[in-house]
Amino acid sequence: MQNFIQKYINNLTNILNNLDLEVIEKIKDALEDTIKNNSKIYILGNGGSSATASHMVNDLSIGLKLRNIRNFNVESLSDNSSVCTAIANDTGYENIFYAQLLHKVQKDDLIIAISCSGNSPNIIKAVEYAKTRDANIVGMIGFDGGKLQKLSDINFHIPTDKGEYGLVEDVHMILDHIIYSYYISLKN
Repeated sequence: MQNFIQKYINNLTNILNNLDLEVIEKIKDALEDTIKNNSKIYILGNGGSSATASHMVNDLSIGLKLRNIRNFNVESLSDNSSVCTAIANDTGYENIFYAQLLHKVQKDDLIIAISCSGNSPNIIKAVEYAKTRDANIVGMIGFDGGKLQKLSDINFHIPTDKGEYGLVEDVHMILDHIIYSYYISLKN
């Protein structure tokens, strides 16, 4: 077990040491653009990435708003289980994010799409639609990047072997905390 733990820690450390810091700054700039443009941020993901989306909304909205740092207009499309399950039941799981964005997403809105594989059909469909509405896309991806890498304007790509969900999801969550902590540091 200790060998496995050490290998995991070494892999995570290596990934963190090789993060593209300019990409993180571009994501922060894209967030700032939503304030300038009075636009909205939509965050979407499945499974563990859904939990990351919810956590990001918590940090970027209430976490910053209550401290009078930023007032981002941000929503996780994964958070309403009634809406998600109704759409999945009535029209198919591939539509759970697309249907929520339909006739709602606007030019200059920001979509943060989180998918380890970059190939989740429901995320791809939502992103393709959002692009037709001139929304900006941040892809938080892993493995080989998948289709989402090609569709995104900004890619936060964690290149790992296929199936390394833990490492990818760990670093996606760390990205949230880096951005949140950066904003908190502005207050100090």
